Amino acid sequence: MTTAANRPVRIGVQIAPQHAGYAKIRETAAELEELGVDVIFNWDHFFPLSGAPDGLHFESWTMLAALAEQTSRVEIGALVNCNSYRNANLQSDMARTIDHISAKDSGVGRFIFGTGSGWFERDYDEYGYEFGSVGGRLDALAENLPVITDRWTKLNPAPTRKIPVLIGGGGEKKTLRIVAQHADIWHSFSDALTLERKLAILEQHGTAVGRDTGEIEISTEVAKRSVAEAEEQYDLGARLFTVGISGPHYDLAPVRDWLAWRGAKNA
Repeated sequence: MTTAANRPVRIGVQIAPQHAGYAKIRETAAELEELGVDVIFNWDHFFPLSGAPDGLHFESWTMLAALAEQTSRVEIGALVNCNSYRNANLQSDMARTIDHISAKDSGVGRFIFGTGSGWFERDYDEYGYEFGSVGGRLDALAENLPVITDRWTKLNPAPTRKIPVLIGGGGEKKTLRIVAQHADIWHSFSDALTLERKLAILEQHGTAVGRDTGEIEISTEVAKRSVAEAEEQYDLGARLFTVGISGPHYDLAPVRDWLAWRGAKNA
């Protein structure tokens, strides 16, 4: 069984699809693959989350299909998809299709199905989705995930591999229970102290649903954290460390630093 003890450190980079033209995003993705990052993420929003609120911005899933064709080695996905924006069966089919696009060289797909319940109210208001409540959106995510994974068993052709499910969020009553039930990767958004507490809660949910949560890869954001903080999270079992970068220029210097750290940890 794969656990944190025998799982290597991986570096993911979230290219925020904001404040840059697509040519720059394409160029950045190519450079990241050349540098050797493990995963390229974007995010699933319709407007910038920082800077000018009506600045340049691009849609997530169509971009992921393009990145699947453009790249050849890195895994790709959204950090994270908003479950509210698309029918569950459609999400499943879109994921399977990108899985196949990304398998162009090896025959094995590179798509990670990163998902969450949604939170950015402007997206909902301007695109005509019902915002509802936090609890209602989480209930919808819990209801839709089995639909999504079941549809993968019915599609022709089937996915090229078991598509990894990444769930982002840290709610202790609902989100972590959904993680325990469905996630291959949990993106925690937590500092070390919070992560330690939430891992204990996740284990309790795992026991309740009959899941060994040691199977779940722990992911965390390090763009604004020190190496010492990352080391603390590593000691708790985190192995996927993500760096967020934003347009218009996409500074890759922090990525290079974290790749060097990855090399030392995996030596």
